Amino acid sequence: MAQKHRITRVEAVVNIASGTASPEAAERMSALLAEHGLSVRVHAVQGEEVGRSLRAAIDAGPDLVAVLAGDGTARAAAEMAGPDGPLIAPLAGGTMNMLPYAIYGDGPWDEALAGILEAGEERGLGGGCVDGRSFLVAAILGAPALWAPAREAMRDGRISLALGRMRRAWTRAFSGRLRYALDGGPRGKAEALAFMCPIASKVMADDDQALEAAIIDPQGLAQAARIGLSAMVADWRNDPSVTSLTCRTAGVWAAGRIPAVLDGEPARLPSTARIEWRPKVARILAPPAAPAPAA
Repeated sequence: MAQKHRITRVEAVVNIASGTASPEAAERMSALLAEHGLSVRVHAVQGEEVGRSLRAAIDAGPDLVAVLAGDGTARAAAEMAGPDGPLIAPLAGGTMNMLPYAIYGDGPWDEALAGILEAGEERGLGGGCVDGRSFLVAAILGAPALWAPAREAMRDGRISLALGRMRRAWTRAFSGRLRYALDGGPRGKAEALAFMCPIASKVMADDDQALEAAIIDPQGLAQAARIGLSAMVADWRNDPSVTSLTCRTAGVWAAGRIPAVLDGEPARLPSTARIEWRPKVARILAPPAAPAPAA
């Protein structure tokens, strides 16, 4: 359950080489926190300094660690803080910003920070784990994961690169189906699987204690092309060849290594992978929950 939390001391880490973050953003961060009468230290860093600064910020034991960076840095901050560490505010300073947008919406990071400083609530953040690698928004396993780099290039306006990545994804479609079992149940086959945390799911409440599992099984090249296009421009979960269930654990097997995307970052998994739901990865400072609708 969310609860109010008094903030007096803040450590902030700004990855000035990540997406939309910059030295000017670090200055804006410092000024905004000072405007709220807070004791603040801002780390404006890049490269290998980011991990060291995250560690120093969390070890300082502040009330809040604000992170302006990409999803990978936000995930690292949550893992370092853990369920008993300081509150985390993962703000949108990267390219995809999947986690910040899921928590705060897609508005500017400074508006999100001002909002939670004035009316934020403490909330537990759950997530998934794939063979020791965390994801706090979503994990995609299988051929559709190969479309993510093309989508990223398209968003950046690099059309030639996007087309090259699309061709590579297309040639690998149907190269190997996945076997899976959800919560120890019967085995099935699919072209790909996606696991979404409650905070990113459109069919689960934020406090549900499970993952949404989307079974992606196109029947033929036409459906595969449709899903590929959806991965570029829309929400592929709405495709009729996608079935949505819930689970807390899953096993996935393939003939070879499994292509994956974890919170927007490409990854290669072994031929056998285990997925688990973790109920509390970290504590976050989040906007107040919307009131329940009247009966």
